[in-house]
Amino acid sequence: MSTAELGAESNPYTQMQHRLDKAAALLSLEPGLYSILSTPTQELTVALPVQMDDGSMRVFTGYRVQHSIARGPAKGGIRYSPDVSLNEVRALAAWMTWKCAVVNVPFGGGKGGVICDPRRMSQTELEKMTRRFASSLMDIIGPERDVPAPDMNTNEQTMAWFMDTYSMHKRVTDTAIVTGKPVGLGGSQGRREATGLGVALTVRESLKHLGLPESGCKVVVQGSGNVGGIAAEFLHEMGHHVVAISDMYGGIHNESGLDMPAVMKHLKKTGKLEGFPGAEAVDNAELLTLPCDVLVPAATENQITSANAADIHAKVIVEGANGPTTAKADAILESNGVFVAPDILANAGGVTVSYFEWVQDRMGYFWEKKDVFNRMERIMVESFHSVVESAKKNNTSPRIGAYCLAVDRVAYCLRLRGVYA
Repeated sequence: MSTAELGAESNPYTQMQHRLDKAAALLSLEPGLYSILSTPTQELTVALPVQMDDGSMRVFTGYRVQHSIARGPAKGGIRYSPDVSLNEVRALAAWMTWKCAVVNVPFGGGKGGVICDPRRMSQTELEKMTRRFASSLMDIIGPERDVPAPDMNTNEQTMAWFMDTYSMHKRVTDTAIVTGKPVGLGGSQGRREATGLGVALTVRESLKHLGLPESGCKVVVQGSGNVGGIAAEFLHEMGHHVVAISDMYGGIHNESGLDMPAVMKHLKKTGKLEGFPGAEAVDNAELLTLPCDVLVPAATENQITSANAADIHAKVIVEGANGPTTAKADAILESNGVFVAPDILANAGGVTVSYFEWVQDRMGYFWEKKDVFNRMERIMVESFHSVVESAKKNNTSPRIGAYCLAVDRVAYCLRLRGVYA
């Protein structure tokens, strides 16, 4: 494979566009609507000067992309990483548009990111950078315009700083400007667990759909954060055997199954999975190809590609991360009979509960965790069956079925709204 081909396969925006093109063709989407849906509504690049703890000045680059606001305010996380790029943020914003449409919540798609290495920054430096970023976005964000949330390397504290900065500028405490906040600052019960629980529920529904056992399956999870780690714990509770799990340093494997509560305690205590007793080390590349019934890629983009897709042994892949599988890998997996529950369905539990948080903030009344989980489960199960039905109707894969469902819902709103000129 040439360098250009490898670059195209690893470009997340190209991958998103490839799936959009397939769905648009199946739906016979009008060219004008296709042009709108394939073009971000708004993109902003900002320079963020920050005085570091040693007195030096550094300028970070931040992005916010709003892909679509046809169905409601833009919605999407903010990530801090050295690998953030405008193409990545564009793709993530578009995936948020489709994700919100799949679960039928009234948001559009947005995403943000800052090019930085948060592991090498102090809390003070991160706070300064976050506040500068929030103030730089004041003209385009708001509870009825664009509602950020945590993502890779950001958390409840990041959102608290973000909310406070926005509120200080507006001279009013506005908790609905972000989601994923601490519960004491208007956050929702169950938000931290929502994405991981949604992944576990999608595993359950996928196994039911395929007539596979609803407990006792061998599961491999790539990633051990708020998506992978929490999904693994829920799957363990459901009676499955999580035989391998990984973090950024590598993975651990036990063919008989890992004690997930003990694994997560070890991870919290030491900061690494490495050294967990009774497990052998496995690298992240090998982990993906381990024999298992269910594979949950819950780390980052472009993990399953044309280079390793043929070596995947799982019967079911449930995507906890955004964009973990490339379009070329899709074709290989489909030809091998692997059922893929796509990211825009499988990890939509997070945005569903973010929507609940936004609703609770706006009405000033908060629900118990069991109510949050029950409402989320109903939406996730209904959405799973809608995706399967869409795939059947359009004679395509679950991924393109999900895209057809999402694109059709967004296009419906655009047709009704028309084009302002």
